[in-house]
Amino acid sequence: MSRVFAYCRVSTIDQNPENQRIEIEAAGYHIEGRRLVEEKISGSVPAKKRPGFAKLIDRLEEGDVLVVTKLDRLGRDAMDVRTTIEELAQLGVRVHCLALGNVDLTSATGKMTMSVLTAVAEFERDLLIERTRAGLARARAEGTPLGRKPSLTDEQQKKVLEAIIKGTSISEIARDFHTSRQTILRIKKRTLS
Repeated sequence: MSRVFAYCRVSTIDQNPENQRIEIEAAGYHIEGRRLVEEKISGSVPAKKRPGFAKLIDRLEEGDVLVVTKLDRLGRDAMDVRTTIEELAQLGVRVHCLALGNVDLTSATGKMTMSVLTAVAEFERDLLIERTRAGLARARAEGTPLGRKPSLTDEQQKKVLEAIIKGTSISEIARDFHTSRQTILRIKKRTLS
């Protein structure tokens, strides 16, 4: 009989993976406590670099089933998710995703589903990049300042320059203006170079 594991991941420590466990149980899976892995880590961290997931992979054996509620629990990046599922398939582990109709992602149907989802994710990413570039080009054309707002006002930056010219140390100036040494050094480089 196959052992069934569940992987429940949330992105921040303020979130709770409990809802994912409940959803998995409601789908008819009984997961023993020792086979339930809950992790609080960003999906942008590749699956293999997550401590909980890495330990889970070490425990999985051929014939086991891994259940997740959604694909994004495995990762935010389509390529990472696909690689993870392919590696689990090579181990003989079936991966079931509830959000995709509880399909086994290592089966022929699951592989086709993953291919379509990967293509859609890449398409969406490309569209996002295009929209971002167009927005930045429009903002530049309109003269909108890009980037972070300066931490010091123009008046404060003038006072910083005066202090530098007087010979006050960078560390002391940073303390006086409640900012970092790097900020003071950037002002110095930008105006005195």
